[in-house]
Amino acid sequence: MFVSDCRREFYDAIVSQRVLLLVASDVDALCACKILQALFQCDHVQYTLVPVSGWQELETAFLEHKDQFKYFVLINCGANVDLLEVLQPEEDTFFFVCDSHRPINVVNVYNDTQIKLLVKQDDDLDVPAYDDIFRDEEDEEEDSENDSDGSEPSEKRRRFEEDVIERTMKRRQRREWEARRREILFDYEQYEYHGTSSAMVMFDLAWIMSKDLNDMLWWAIVGLTDQWVQDKITQMKYVTDIGILQRHVSRHNHRNEDEENSLSIDCMRIAFEYDLRLALYQHWSLYESLCNTSYTSASLKLWSVQGQKRLQEFLADMGLPLKQVKQKFNSMDISLKENLREMIEESASKFGMKDLRIQTFSIHFGFKNKFSASDIVYATASLMENIEKEGPETTNFIKALDSLSRGNLDKLHQGLDLAKKQLRAIQQTVASCICTNLVISQGPFLYCSLMEGTPDVKLFSKPVSLCLLSKYLLKSLFDFQTKNKRCKLLPLIMAAPMDVEQGTVIMLGIPPETESSDKKNFFGRAFEKAADSTNSRTLHNHFDMSIIELKTEDRSKFLDALVSLLS
Repeated sequence: MFVSDCRREFYDAIVSQRVLLLVASDVDALCACKILQALFQCDHVQYTLVPVSGWQELETAFLEHKDQFKYFVLINCGANVDLLEVLQPEEDTFFFVCDSHRPINVVNVYNDTQIKLLVKQDDDLDVPAYDDIFRDEEDEEEDSENDSDGSEPSEKRRRFEEDVIERTMKRRQRREWEARRREILFDYEQYEYHGTSSAMVMFDLAWIMSKDLNDMLWWAIVGLTDQWVQDKITQMKYVTDIGILQRHVSRHNHRNEDEENSLSIDCMRIAFEYDLRLALYQHWSLYESLCNTSYTSASLKLWSVQGQKRLQEFLADMGLPLKQVKQKFNSMDISLKENLREMIEESASKFGMKDLRIQTFSIHFGFKNKFSASDIVYATASLMENIEKEGPETTNFIKALDSLSRGNLDKLHQGLDLAKKQLRAIQQTVASCICTNLVISQGPFLYCSLMEGTPDVKLFSKPVSLCLLSKYLLKSLFDFQTKNKRCKLLPLIMAAPMDVEQGTVIMLGIPPETESSDKKNFFGRAFEKAADSTNSRTLHNHFDMSIIELKTEDRSKFLDALVSLLS
């Protein structure tokens, strides 16, 4: 059931209870969790936080805690499956689900008692009508037996014939209704996509309760930016939500003229700005950022010798000396930095990079520390998927969560270093895949498989890193395939080794890279059907349906089934 009043139906209902928070492993979920934790701290709400990276961990966490808790809050998990069927809870257990995954399961939507969905009211959900999906069984039970009231035999025969006709009509109507139901559900569930960021939903709650702080607003901004960096939402949706947050930023960060009311210089300040679409450039060298940002690398085709020449021409056109662009951004001449954005934008349009400027926000901690929202996203995601083992499995999650607090700048800087390694690894892997023709056309889709022994292959066993690599590769192929126009319209399936000992691969599918892309992904349902038809040993454990784990020996028959299914 959709919650219409978040404060009354959600927050007031749990504020006096012990609550279990089940939080997915993505940056938007972490930001939503931070906002909710801050609200809980204000009202002294008792809660336990459990990170969950997939359905198996969610089920295990529920089974371990169901006796101690009756109120469960799920962040970025749980909306797109029938929760009651998966978890089999008692009738006095309640779930509050704040999840950006779409489509929302219809059983969750129409459950009035145990499941409460926290969704932004103006989201376009297209949920089918109740009567089109559910049917009362009473109609089936009526007239199931013939009346026997001692009438004449001729009367009995006539009534029996009428009953037969009526039952036949009912069966036919039911078959027609079931066929229509299957069609409606197929249309509704066919594509997977994302709605409003969960962090924004939680910030709305804080704002309604007049408890919103600048920290909470920043986490909402980072949650939205995560959706944009991961390419989960359309450009139009991003710009619309940026506009909503910009009004809150103006409200929280206005600077009064008089000295008494001006912000202290060591305070936290958020500013809206048009910034360059270059990853981590303020914490890196401009040269490294240009080389390792997917947009510039794909546009200039930097994996080729010709592309490297174009990069030199691009830098020469801007009039920037190599000595300056190859040193740390902070160490560049101030005279160059002052007009850098204008210089880069002017030259970028000559080289076909018309979208190098984006709307975003930055945060300042005093004089020294300035970060853009995308810097935080890359750093936090890298900490969460750090492949260097440091203690228990939840260590990465806790580090990533801590890095979002302004008091933990050391962890944030560690995340930035890991993010640079990740972006370099992605760039090198994309160049390798294109230069060695690893991407092959399977007919209805492109397919690329990373082999065991490939540099940094362990990093790509993680879903966010593999997803970034896939989007980067498809964008590069889109700009590279100038002659083969059909290849430009194809989606991509990417596979990487998951667990060598168990013989499994992680596989994900992403939609085609088109100008009018609506970010809707059909691979989730396609993977399920292909696995069922071939009895492939797959594990659909990720909250994103388009990411699965598959036994290596079943890969060829699984791909054959996908080809025939999508042809």
